[in-house]
Amino acid sequence: MPTLNWMGKEKVVNHHRDVPYRVLERVPEKGVLDSRGSDCGNMVIHGDNLEALKALLPEYEGGVDCIYIDPPYNTGNEGWVYNDNVNDPRIRKWLGQVVGKEGEDFSRHDKWLCMMYPRLQLLRKLLAPTGAIFISIDDTELANLRLVCDEVFGAFCFVANVSWQRTYATRNDSKGIPAEVEHVLVYGKQPEWQPGRLPRTAEMDSKYKNPDNDDMPWRSSDAFAPGAATHQGMVYAIQHPFTGELLYPYNGSCWRYQQDLMLDYMTGWCPYVLRDLDDAERRAEVCGIDVSEVREGVKGIVLAQSVEESRALASKILKTGPWPRFYFTRNGKGGIARKTYLDSVGGRLPTNYWPHSEVGHTDEAKKELKAIFDGRVPFDTPKPTRLIERVLQITAKPDALVLDSFAGSGTTAHAVMRLNAADGGNRRFILVEMMDYADTVTAERVRRVISGYGEGNNAAEGVDSGFSYYELGPALFQSDGALSPVVKRADLARYVWANETRAPYEDLTDEHPYLLGEHAQAVYYLAWEPGEEMTLTYELLRELPRKGSPTVIYADRCAIAPERLDEMGIVFKRVPDQIARI
Repeated sequence: MPTLNWMGKEKVVNHHRDVPYRVLERVPEKGVLDSRGSDCGNMVIHGDNLEALKALLPEYEGGVDCIYIDPPYNTGNEGWVYNDNVNDPRIRKWLGQVVGKEGEDFSRHDKWLCMMYPRLQLLRKLLAPTGAIFISIDDTELANLRLVCDEVFGAFCFVANVSWQRTYATRNDSKGIPAEVEHVLVYGKQPEWQPGRLPRTAEMDSKYKNPDNDDMPWRSSDAFAPGAATHQGMVYAIQHPFTGELLYPYNGSCWRYQQDLMLDYMTGWCPYVLRDLDDAERRAEVCGIDVSEVREGVKGIVLAQSVEESRALASKILKTGPWPRFYFTRNGKGGIARKTYLDSVGGRLPTNYWPHSEVGHTDEAKKELKAIFDGRVPFDTPKPTRLIERVLQITAKPDALVLDSFAGSGTTAHAVMRLNAADGGNRRFILVEMMDYADTVTAERVRRVISGYGEGNNAAEGVDSGFSYYELGPALFQSDGALSPVVKRADLARYVWANETRAPYEDLTDEHPYLLGEHAQAVYYLAWEPGEEMTLTYELLRELPRKGSPTVIYADRCAIAPERLDEMGIVFKRVPDQIARI
């Protein structure tokens, strides 16, 4: 498989492993709770998304169903609130620390790739086995991004390069070939990822009619299926009740259903019976085989009465309806066809072209922000909510977890809440934004969507939802492997529990201050307090309320002999040496 090389690649290929794990510190006054006092599992995180993604790993690795990101396009424009290149001071500082002094001489394309690669590595770790990632990009870095994603996610996990019609009108003064579309690259976590179906349109449903007073609108479908040679028991004649003609499948095909079911359908017109027609040559012709290879004993479905009597009975059904599942076209004078009912067909499959009429355009996105922020547009490159809703419709089931680590103006959260309000879902979102407007734009948009915004015809009702706001806290471990002196016990407890179980964390300190929880018949304890040296002793064991097989206990030291621990089914792990690193 072809791979892309660039200046500095060797410094960032494994850098995601060296990113320090930092705790997330909740800022209660910046969040919002719903009517039940819950944040609904939603998060807005302010901080470098590389460190924020690492901070999410213990609890969310392999648990994110849908990732949408809108990274900088690297066009070279620097005058925006959201710098659309990698000359942002924070990125420059990171490049200097990770890549080294030579990073100053890189082209902006090399810098952009150095910035993106470790973030994509962490995003892949967070993605669920059944999940998919959607990445917005324009032509500037499209080719580079495709090759990098092939390397990170696997070329066999590529799903589509979606063309989004970003504008509804091109400027006449544009030079060259105006850009009417942007791209959304789609990769599954595993090969052969399949999107969900989109809601059906009125135009699609209009093709279904009900000319025979049936219970459900339907449309005409083929009565035959391929595979005559391998399904010879489904190759036979059916006698026409209006003309008496013997109808066979066309060459290479067979009837859609087994013969007993086809007989039932035909008797809905008039009485039918099975009869040997001695038609081996005709069936061989349909199957495309020699007559000597034709299956013996396959009978035809023929009229039980005369053609005149059968026609009279069938004509009554034709006039009054409803017609059987297999019917005769051209008012009874044509061939045979099958009804396909509207309630049996699913939604429509998404294609790799998303027109603005269905998912919005850039002007619509700015008008949305204007309505939300009282006439201001505090972000120059927003995406329309309908675009992200399209991503969610085909990826995020009602209980999905959605991640956007380049959150910008917060469109992804808006789309999640709007879709939940429409279908009663409980989708959750995690937004990460590095820039200082994470509070004043990203989170503020979420607050206003929850409370309602706009006036008159442009007013949008609020939604009953909530979120918690977080800042990146200190690193859990120091460079020498020791625990940070400022780390809190609750943060270490969540980290240890997540690494051991990958299960949701529940605070059980009311039952016992050291109890982490119970998972897969094992019970976990963290006997640790900041600034103290905790020792596992018999006295401590006696006060523990739960025992499991095994019982895993973290502490600074252990005063019980290893063989005695084995006898009691206890696993001792030393803090911090035996705490797994991510």
